[in-house]
Order: sequence, then C-alpha cells, then structure tokens
Amino acid sequence: MATAAVLAPHDVPTTLNYYAPVGDEAPFQYVTDPPEGRPQTNIGTDPQPVLVHDARGRESEFSLDKNGFQYVNWPSVESEFDDEERIKEKYYPEVEEILKKVAGAKRVFIFDHTIRRKQPTDTKPSQYRGPVERVHIDQTYQASVNRVKYHLPEDADRLLKSRVRIINVWRPIHHPVAHKPLAVSDWRYLDEKDLVSVRFIYPHREGSTYSVKYNPNHRWYYLSNQTPDEVTLIKCYDSEEDKARLTPHSAFLDATAPKDAPHRESIEVRALVFDSE
Repeated sequence: MATAAVLAPHDVPTTLNYYAPVGDEAPFQYVTDPPEGRPQTNIGTDPQPVLVHDARGRESEFSLDKNGFQYVNWPSVESEFDDEERIKEKYYPEVEEILKKVAGAKRVFIFDHTIRRKQPTDTKPSQYRGPVERVHIDQTYQASVNRVKYHLPEDADRLLKSRVRIINVWRPIHHPVAHKPLAVSDWRYLDEKDLVSVRFIYPHREGSTYSVKYNPNHRWYYLSNQTPDEVTLIKCYDSEEDKARLTPHSAFLDATAPKDAPHRESIEVRALVFDSE
C-alpha cells in the first residue's frame, strides 16, 4: 500500500488550457520532429478559470456510460513500471481483466501505453513525458474507427458492426498524486461543437485527436490524493451514440499541493474494447 502525506479532500480552483487557433491552417501536431521550417504544432492555448470538483467519497456516482469516466479500486501486482517487457507481460493482462470485469469487454486489444514522469535534468527530452496540461481527447471519432482497421485489419469489418470503445486506463505510480492531478470532464455537460479535430502526424501515417474550445458549462472532476491502487477509466470513444461517447481531460495545477510532495508519476494504457467477442 502506498504511503505518503495527503491532503483533505477538496475542490480546486485552477486554470485549464483550452484550444485557441494559431494562423489559418487547419490544426495539426507532429508526433516526432516536424519537417524543416514547420512548427511542431499550430495549437494555441486559451487559459480559462475553472473549478475542479473532488470526487473523493463519491466515486460510485460516476460511470463510463453516464459520465464518460469511472474510478476503480484495483491494486496492481506491478509497482515500479520501469521495465517495458514486464509492463506488457504483467500489467497488460491486469488492464484486460479490469476492462472485462468493470467495462463488460469481451475482447481487449491494448495498442500502447505512456509513462509520465517529471523530466530529470540529466536526460534527453524524449526519454520522459510529463503531464499534458491541455484539454484534449486522445482520438477523434474517425481516428478511433481507423485504429480498429490499422491494428486489426483482418477482423475490422466484423468488429465494427458491433460496439467499439477506446478506454484509457490511468494509474498513479509510487505515491498519491499531489502535483498536476488528472481532471476529467463530464460528458453530459459537453457540447460536441466544442471539439476541434487536430491532425496527429506520425512519420508514416496520420491520426487525429480533439482539442477542446472553452465552454463555461463544462463540469470537471478529479480524485484527490489518488493512490497507485486507484485507476481512472477514461472513455476516449464509444460507437454507441446513446451513451457517453468521450471525455475531455487534462492535468492541472493545484496551488495548495505541498511543495515537498513528490512529483506525479503515472501510467496510462490505451485499449480497443469490443463487446461482441
């Protein structure tokens, strides 16, 4: 069980970085180094004040199909997350079990994971990825469908005839989260006109993500002092239109966090989730 000094549960007034356009070109972002003379991205930021509500003590009120996110207590056999092969061998099966038991999946295909840690001063920038302090969704609707075709080409036509979801399984590492916790936005208060498709350019293919325009109706939540035993399930896509279809999310600054608390470490695993087999 993780041990660390923690704060009492509380709502947090903070600032979130929403989307702002830069220039006239359609929004884009290069995943790796851009071509010479091109910027990495033309996504600007629109900082806006928001109140992030604490879900601590109310975890059972939130569900993937109603809100687009869900909190689950699920201790892991893995604690260090410092070996890629061990993560795939030990942790991936755990994530599959969570998605089958909690989300009702019949088949799970994990397509990537990201570990986020503060950048040590003596490492190359590419070795560590810090928290994303920008409101976003990992996939657009079309990119989600394309992911099925990309990863499972032989089964795609059949799988796409039934329900398909993409779920991000997010877990703290080593200690409760104090700095840069994860905020998730309730689907019920989202206007889909707020979503801005962004070209996500890989060296050999192209996907797309959503940035999000500010809307004062958005309602934000986080789980205070979230421990490594607690996961947040973040829905990034759902083919069923009568349920929550996706969840904007972002790291945010909690100015009341203890200055000497350890920096956030976390792992997120993204998976295609199928109901039909």
